[in-house]
This record gives sequence, C-alpha cells and structure tokens, in this order.
Amino acid sequence: MPENEDRTKIPLKRVIGLPTSILLVAGIMIGSGVFKKIAPMSRSLMSEHYILWVWVAAGIITMFSAFTYSGFAGLTDKTGGFYEYLRLIYGDFIAFLYGWSVFTIIGCGSIAALAFVFSQSADALFHFGTVLPSQSDLSIAHFIYPFQSLSIKILAISTIILLTWYNITGVKNSGILNNLVTTAKIMGILLLIIAGLLYAGEPVKAVRYADYDHALSGVALYSGFFGALVSALWAFDGWSIVSFVSGEIKNPEKNLPYAIIGGISIVTILYLLLNYVYMQVFSVELLASIPDEKIAAAVVSETLFGRVGSTLILVLIFISTFGALTGCIITYPRISFRMAQEKVFFRKAAFVHPVFKTPYISLIYSCIWSSVLVITGTFDQLTNLIVVCGYSFAVLSASGLIKMKLKKKITDKVIGYPVIPVIVILFSLTLVITTLMVNTRDSLIGLLLTFSGVPFYFWFKKQNVKPDP
Repeated sequence: MPENEDRTKIPLKRVIGLPTSILLVAGIMIGSGVFKKIAPMSRSLMSEHYILWVWVAAGIITMFSAFTYSGFAGLTDKTGGFYEYLRLIYGDFIAFLYGWSVFTIIGCGSIAALAFVFSQSADALFHFGTVLPSQSDLSIAHFIYPFQSLSIKILAISTIILLTWYNITGVKNSGILNNLVTTAKIMGILLLIIAGLLYAGEPVKAVRYADYDHALSGVALYSGFFGALVSALWAFDGWSIVSFVSGEIKNPEKNLPYAIIGGISIVTILYLLLNYVYMQVFSVELLASIPDEKIAAAVVSETLFGRVGSTLILVLIFISTFGALTGCIITYPRISFRMAQEKVFFRKAAFVHPVFKTPYISLIYSCIWSSVLVITGTFDQLTNLIVVCGYSFAVLSASGLIKMKLKKKITDKVIGYPVIPVIVILFSLTLVITTLMVNTRDSLIGLLLTFSGVPFYFWFKKQNVKPDP
C-alpha cells in the first residue's frame, strides 16, 4: 500500500527550542514525589541534615548521570534518544530490550500512574461520585480489580485520550501547553518555599514520639540513607526522556545537554528548598508521624496558609501531575516510533501523520496500553519495578560511553570523564544489587517483563527480513 508506506518517510518537525526543552525536563521530573516523600524519608533517617544530604546526593547522582548522558549527544540527531544510543553502541537486541521495557513498564506504566494520581487529586478537589460500587470487589485472579475507583479510572483514561489527541495535532502545541503548566507549578512551589522561609514560628513538635531511634549508625544508617535515596531518585526520575524527542529538537547536539543539565539544576534547587521548608515548619519527628495516606506537603501548607493550604497543595499536585503526564505522553511514544523505523516493533508505529507531522500511530498504541494499565490497576506494581530496569540500563549507558570514547567514536570532551561514568556504573550496580536483595520478587518480575520481549524481537525480525532498498 503506497500511501501507508509513504507515511513512514515523512520527517518529523524540528520545532522544540532550548527553553521548551528545559521546561520539558523540569515538567516531567516534578510530579507528586516531592510533595509526599518527606514523611517516609523522615521515618528512615530522623535527621534534618541526613535528609537534606539525601536530596543533595540524589541531585549529584542525577547530574553525574546527565554529564555521562550528554556525551552521546553528538552520536546522532535522530529521534529516540537513549534507545538510539544503545542501538549504535550495542546493536539492535539490547536497544530493543530497553525499548520494550519502556513500552511495557517504564513509559506506559508512568503514564498510567500519573493519570491516576492526577485523577485522584481532581477527585479530592471536586468530589466525584462512585460508579458501580456494587462491582468494586469483582476481581480477576484476586489481582486485578477493574471496577475499583472506577470514576477515577474513567477520568484518568479520558485525560490520556485527550492529551494523546492534543499531541497528535502537533508537538509545538504540546510544547506550549507543557511550558504553561510547568511554569504554573514552579510558581506554586516557589510560593510555598517563600511562605516557609518567612515562617516566623518554631518548628511544630510531635505530640507523641517514641517509635524511632535518633542515633542511627552502622547498618541502620546505611539502610535508612539508601532507602531514602531511592525515594529521592524516584522524585528525580524522568530527566533523560527529553532525548526521546531529539528528532524534533532544534540543534539537538548543542541544546539537548543544556536542556537536561538546566532542567535538573532547576529541579534540584527547588527540591532542596522545599524540603528545607518542610523541616522549618515541622520537626522531623512530626513529619515522620504523618501517615502514608496523607500528603505531607498538604499538612505543612495547612500550617502556613490555614485550611486553604491543603487545597493549595491539592491544586499544585493536580497541576504537577498533569504537567508530568503531558511531558510523558509527548516523549515516551517516540521510542516505539523509532523501534518501528528500525523494524523491531509493529510496523504502523512508524507512520507519521501527513498533516501534523507527528508519530500518531505510536501515540495511539501508547494510549491504548496505558489505558489498559489504568483499568487493571497494576501500574503501581509496575512503577515499583522501574528502579531495577532503569538503573540496569544506566550501567550499560555509562559503560557504553567509555567504550565509544576508547574506540574514538566520541571525540568531544565529556564533563568528568572517565571518573564520573565509573561512579555512575558503581552506584547503579549497587542500587540494582541492593534492590534485588531487598525487593527480590518485584525486581525479578521487572526483569521478566523486560525479557518477555525476546520472542517478539525475533518475530519482528522475521517479519522484516528484506531490508529497505
């Protein structure tokens, strides 16, 4: 079918400039994590200094990873980012496993989770009624409960569909929307930071407190610090996926590293100041006593602004998750689009819309699978698997940089080379091994889902034996 074949040859538009790229990085990173993680981190460490050092460490590790990542910018200007880098370094198979994990776990799982949290915050603000409450206990194998929180799931899926349609109409429009939403949530966070810094009272103490030991040391300190660090790294997650749209960024060799480093810098400063404010208003003991079902930032904000404070945080989370969701829907489908171009994914995912110049079929595939994950409710489990998958590929990334430098395939100067890539490798290996030991079942499920793509890889290869003329 000539018409369909032509759609794989339509080029994407390079319309994303540096400011939009920076805000895209920041917008994807700032979701709901920074508003909720202070409570479990306080329980783990019971020290203001240790908690702030955790955020500093997470920022440094993320920045080191960005320095390593920036070394690949000159390899290619095609869309697909990290997938394309892995393909050039290790070949199709390793790159496919990464792309498959992005589609099945990392990307669509993140989209589903963000859409659900966005809908939860909307429900807290506007109080939706329940839909089919009598069916909420129906399950598939006591694992999938499709009718639980059905009104929230309906809104989540509707939002995914709406944003997918909006993305199909043009990446420039999506970039403008992302800029507006990201600017709004940064302004909201700055308002909370300024109010906290101007707070004149003593930190509120806990009424009861006898469950935690202040004097953490040895194994307990390592365990607590490491557990808190994983939480902080989750809040930093998403910085690299702007590279997935490198084929639509103006001058990506120059702008992509600046965008990633600029976005991480903004987010690191905001996270440090926000967590400092939490501990200026509340003691660590009281923060530790906040139950998981409550949003710690909302409790702090209520002290600063009265009852309107908790509403302010709900609005901020509403905006933040919407912005992160927008960014994820813009970026993640570009991986399956690039995979289809390389003939290791469903062929139609390589189609580009003849009018809007966007990978519309890839966006639709992502929309469908993300919606399925919302219905099943399994995305929470999937997001717990991202650590092992993501940092396993981080080892390959840093190792690949060293390999390409030694082969002189990358000749540009890389910040901190070779020390920083080695640090990234050692840290990522430690994180993966520790997570495998502590959370063996979920980690193995994540690896299993990643390798579930192996038969698909060979099937795709078999379907596309003949190379393009």
